[in-house]
Amino acid sequence: MFTSLDLPSLFSPLKKKGIDISTLIKSLTAYKLSDNFSIKRAHSWLMQPETREYYDLPSFTGKTLYRLMETLGENSGFIISGLEDRIFSRYQFEHTDVNLDWTSLVLHGSASPLGKYGYSRDHRPDKQQITLGITELAHPINVPTGVTVKAGNVNDVTHFRSTFLQSQKKLTEGSLIIFDKGAGSKQNLELIGACRHDYLTAKKLNKSDDKIIKTFWQRNPIKINPEEAEPNHGIYGIKIVKPGSVTYFYFSEGLEAQNLDALSRKVYRQFMEAEVIQECISRNRKLPKKIGIANPLVKISYSVQTKLVEMLEEAGWTRNAADLS
Repeated sequence: MFTSLDLPSLFSPLKKKGIDISTLIKSLTAYKLSDNFSIKRAHSWLMQPETREYYDLPSFTGKTLYRLMETLGENSGFIISGLEDRIFSRYQFEHTDVNLDWTSLVLHGSASPLGKYGYSRDHRPDKQQITLGITELAHPINVPTGVTVKAGNVNDVTHFRSTFLQSQKKLTEGSLIIFDKGAGSKQNLELIGACRHDYLTAKKLNKSDDKIIKTFWQRNPIKINPEEAEPNHGIYGIKIVKPGSVTYFYFSEGLEAQNLDALSRKVYRQFMEAEVIQECISRNRKLPKKIGIANPLVKISYSVQTKLVEMLEEAGWTRNAADLS
């Protein structure tokens, strides 16, 4: 891949002295495609005699890899643009429709200036993180073409612009931009339209959509899935055409059955928990640890008693009860 995409000519301007940068990147890429642990462990892996012999690597310290990572990070825009140029000139893709998505990575440290607290996909709100935006050519190509890195508190709506614009110059007019509704906003949709592309995203429902859903069956929905589909598993849809956009509404009999079954199990579980809570109250016992009080079938009342002021006769002064805690 380094040879076919002529990557040495892309990386060579970034480092003039010392070990050849392309050799370092090739060997480090091999490590990330195999063990894929820390940069410190990468150095140990690269210093193995067989690895050094295969990549013709001289002996070097771990600081060399850290300086390499700093160089790649500082020039990430230049590198990604160069990779795009080489990929698109090397291959004749059948389309340039793209999938955009965003995620986050937990940081086990506090040194990164991009490290911020935000919505954690890793369920670690106690850790700082960074957010990533990924662009890939859609099915059946599925080739990644871009990546953007932002602070950990940047939401998808805000992050969308930089991720989209990074690869926009390589998209042909009328390309389909596919992303989830978390990044949808009026400004982002207008940006896509201004670049002469189409978009496909899940819709954030509002009150006008609720009215359409209530009259779904009166609008004569069309059955979408094949006739040989299982009974009671039909999928029906309607299309609402507006100036500049088309909205599709779908109803799935199979999904409805799954949701009702899940809801039935949840209600039964809450009913059984309510019975356990009532029995504990009646017998003046503690609740089992696995039973919470957030049950819609249980009515809870709270009462608080506190002394607002306490007189200390010996000292001859007063203080609030809150000061005693």
